Amino acid sequence: MRDTLKTLSALLTYPTVELQAAAPEMRAALEAEGTLPRAARDGLVRLLDEIAAGDIYDMQERYVLLFDRTRSLSLHLFEHVHGESRDRGQAMVDLAQLYEKHGLALSTSELPDFIPLFLEFLSAIPAAEARSTLAEAVHIVVALRQRLEKRSAPYAGVFAALEILSAGQPDAEVLEAILAGPDDDPNDLAALDAAWKDEEVRFGPGADAAACDTDGLASRIRAGRRPAPGMSAEPRRPIVTHTPSTRA
Repeated sequence: MRDTLKTLSALLTYPTVELQAAAPEMRAALEAEGTLPRAARDGLVRLLDEIAAGDIYDMQERYVLLFDRTRSLSLHLFEHVHGESRDRGQAMVDLAQLYEKHGLALSTSELPDFIPLFLEFLSAIPAAEARSTLAEAVHIVVALRQRLEKRSAPYAGVFAALEILSAGQPDAEVLEAILAGPDDDPNDLAALDAAWKDEEVRFGPGADAAACDTDGLASRIRAGRRPAPGMSAEPRRPIVTHTPSTRA
């Protein structure tokens, strides 16, 4: 299960030439581990083949349109259940403490609910615990799968695989609430500007404390990157580190 989770984590990162080069090894890891049923593996292989053989700029543009410019497909877990509320801040703290409990530390620029980071964490803990932890987020996983399937996006296969690995059933009410939210169109620039418009921040006496809330800032920090399985990297310490990408 470890290599499968690491491969799923890598597949949800911003496409790079290094990721393209690692695609054959990731495919081999999925086959060798055999954690997922054949149909699920086939869906992931199709995505790996697209990434490996496709034009890197097309792959990057697709990723940005889906995950950076479509808020309803955000790769930050708590975006889907807490939005901009203060509850999101506490959820972040709780998740970071769970990481630390297992000996994993984050840099100050990392958000613990970034799904590739979350999956990398799951790959480092016992399989039974990884499944139960993933099951706690299965309603988000299912919502993302359904929204990606509606767009005929091959990334839906990643979330279908996660749904299988969790062996959990989503809470129907929570899932319904998530899917009832706006499912924005990344090509509707006016709507995107309205959704991501920064609110005025005031400082000094009389300033509104909520305006300086770090939860709002956190939701605007986008994805990072990490080496995929088989890619060269610096010797690793017991720290999970994602380097923010420089994409537009």
